[in-house]
Amino acid sequence: MSSVTRTGLAALAATAALLLAGCGGAADADTTASGDHGHDMGAMEAPATVEDDGGDSAYSGLHLRDPYKKPEFTLTDSTGAPYDFAARTAAGPTLLFFGYTNCPDVCPTTMADVALALRTTDPAVVARTTVVFVTTDPARDTPETLGEYLGRFDADLGTEFVGLTGDQAQVEQAQLAAGVPLAEDNGQSHSAMLLLYGTNGEADVAFNGGNTATDIAHDLAVVAEG
Repeated sequence: MSSVTRTGLAALAATAALLLAGCGGAADADTTASGDHGHDMGAMEAPATVEDDGGDSAYSGLHLRDPYKKPEFTLTDSTGAPYDFAARTAAGPTLLFFGYTNCPDVCPTTMADVALALRTTDPAVVARTTVVFVTTDPARDTPETLGEYLGRFDADLGTEFVGLTGDQAQVEQAQLAAGVPLAEDNGQSHSAMLLLYGTNGEADVAFNGGNTATDIAHDLAVVAEG
């Protein structure tokens, strides 16, 4: 397991790191807590709480004390077609990330880590896995822009990354449904959390900048076996 979840202090630091990441700038932490991580569109869900399990977790990433429920939303994919997130990702593990294509650091690093993780994962698991990137900057990230951007990462993989966009209200609803903080500064300060859902519709583990491609690959294999 990653050392970030081994102690109470490390868990607290990891929780803060899951919040808004200012791409190219400082992180903006809001430690407000609330209840269930469900599909309430009316208010932002609580930031992730990392379980301090003394290193006993099966996960290498950040063990979420309260599993995140898979959100329900429909946005537009890189072909311009509607994409029902919950329905289209039901058959296998799902990695979900919110970011934007002009991001100079957090987003390309995260996508590169996901791509590297998949290259070291059983091809049968890769074929069942869906990677979804939802833009936080819909004004600039058209379907075509998302398709070109994600194609830089998935060109040689056994699964195609899915880029999603919509109008501002739709994108904000998707973030609320997923339980991540709403992006700010025209989408440039956004959640740094990469969520991994199993076929049970829940995410027990997430990743941030403290995790590696090796962590993602390990936990993807665990979730795929569940």
